[in-house]
Amino acid sequence: MQIETVDCAIFFEWEYDVDFVTMLSDRLRTLKIQHAVFKPGEFNELRKRVEEKSLFIRTIIDRASDVDEDCAAAVLTLQRRGCRVINDPTKITHASDKASMHLEFITAGIFVPYTMIISPFNAEREVRLGIGELAKLGRPFIIKPANTTGGGVGVVTGAEGLQEVIETRQHHKDDKYLLQSRIEPVSLKGRRAWFRPFYVFGEVLICWWDDLTHLYARASEEEIVEFNLSEIANIVRKIYKVCQLDFFSTEIALTQEGKFVVIDYVNEMCDMRLQSFHYDGVPDETVRAVAASLARAVRRGLNKRG
Repeated sequence: MQIETVDCAIFFEWEYDVDFVTMLSDRLRTLKIQHAVFKPGEFNELRKRVEEKSLFIRTIIDRASDVDEDCAAAVLTLQRRGCRVINDPTKITHASDKASMHLEFITAGIFVPYTMIISPFNAEREVRLGIGELAKLGRPFIIKPANTTGGGVGVVTGAEGLQEVIETRQHHKDDKYLLQSRIEPVSLKGRRAWFRPFYVFGEVLICWWDDLTHLYARASEEEIVEFNLSEIANIVRKIYKVCQLDFFSTEIALTQEGKFVVIDYVNEMCDMRLQSFHYDGVPDETVRAVAASLARAVRRGLNKRG
C-alpha cells in the first residue's frame, strides 16, 4: 500500500475559524509548504486512513482534537509515529488545569490573584470555608472551574457569598474550583490596563483587551515603551516555561499598586476571529502575525527533519 505523506495539515472544527485557517493556508503556500486542511465531516475518514497507515502527516496545526473524537484519535496515532503537533495534546492537558497552573505560577514567581482552591463536589460534598476565609477574597469575587472554562464557561464573575460557591461547584461535579479576588486594573490615559498577549514560538504579541467590553486593540510600539509593557512579554515567556505550549494567550492586568497580575492563566485554544468581521475579534494585524509565525515554525521543523 502506498503511503501519502503531507508536510503540514490544519485541523479545525469551529465555523468561525475559517478566516484564520484561510490566512494560515495562504502563509504556508507563500513559503511553498505542501499542506492540507481537514474540517468536520472529514475526520472519520482521516482517522481510518491514519490507522491503516495510508496517510502520514509530518506536522499538524491542531484546532479540533479537543472536541472531535475521530480527530483526537488520528492526532494521537500520528504523534506516536513521530508527527509534530502544535500544540502537543499532553501539554494542553497539563496547561488547561487552572488549579495546577495557579500553583506552578506562584512557584515561578508570577503574580496571580489571591485564590482558594476547593475540591470537586464528587470528592467532597461539603465546602469547608469559614466566613473569615471568604472575607479574604473581598466582594464580589470570582468562581471558576479548574478545567471547564473555555470561552468563560462556568465562570461566575460577581459572587457575593458561600451559597453561590455551594451552588456553582455542582455544575461541574468532578472539577476543582478556584475562588479568586477580583482585580481592578489601573487606568492608563483613560484605558483599562488589561491585556491579552499571544505567545507564538517565542514571539509575544501584545493586545489591549477590555475585560468589560471584550474589545481588542493592538498595543503600538509607542505604547509599549510609554507604559513599560515590555514586562508583559517577560511574564509571558515565564508562562511558556511553565506550560511549554508553543501557541497560547493569557490575560494580564496592571493593578493600582503597579503589579502585572496574570488573570486567566493559559488559553490553549486561542480565539482567532478577525476584528474586521467580528466586533470583539482579534486585530487583523495580530492574526496575520500569528499565522506568519506559525508558518515559519512549520518550515523550521520541516527543515530540521530534512
